[in-house]
Amino acid sequence: MLPAVADAVRAARSVVALTGAGISAESGVPTFRGEEGLWRSFRPEDLATADAFARDPSLVWRWYRWRRQIIAGVRPNPGHVALARLEARLPRFTVLTQNVDGLHGLAGSASVVELHGNIWRARCTVEPGRIVDERPSGPSCSPDSNELPRCGCGALLRPDIVWFGETLDAGVLAQAAEAVRTCDVLLIVGTSGLVYPVAALPEAARHAGATLVEINVARTSLTVIMDHVLRGPAGVVLPALDAAV
Repeated sequence: MLPAVADAVRAARSVVALTGAGISAESGVPTFRGEEGLWRSFRPEDLATADAFARDPSLVWRWYRWRRQIIAGVRPNPGHVALARLEARLPRFTVLTQNVDGLHGLAGSASVVELHGNIWRARCTVEPGRIVDERPSGPSCSPDSNELPRCGCGALLRPDIVWFGETLDAGVLAQAAEAVRTCDVLLIVGTSGLVYPVAALPEAARHAGATLVEINVARTSLTVIMDHVLRGPAGVVLPALDAAV
């Protein structure tokens, strides 16, 4: 199976990798579902919403600072690195990721579309087009801080994340749709295929004639439409694929 996938990738003019939580989990990124302390009392669905932010922006920012503190110590794994290596060698390679941790960029991937945002960025609540790089240091970075970050215009900043109940940015979704519509091979890595509209992208690629490859430790809802399935962790399968291309 691996040689056939390597042949398809080698011959492709355009390859897209759609990545999900599985690849980040291999780096040790937790799911942030109340593992410790204060956060045991809350579910992400209760905090990652516009309503929660309107009610108590300080609480929401404390949660995101806590998450950032954990992610700051996480490094890209061999799966992330293998994707960056493939991008450097192939004519056109795009990563579409549902993850917000920024690990693909740290691994060296340059063409990355972050479908659900990035935890290290914030945006203005008055002018959403104003984006701020939020890799802060000092007391305001502490999860215990109640300080609220402000935009240069004075308005409150919010995490640049697509929250529950919000739609994906139309421009970002259009980029993703164009990438899968024009790719020859779609690698689907560590995603369950349950979250829409992203879960519809593999079907769109299939209709456009792409070869679909699933890389996952377990069967998913997308497995039935795959041309090839490489069963195993992304950190093992992707380096093997990179070596075979």
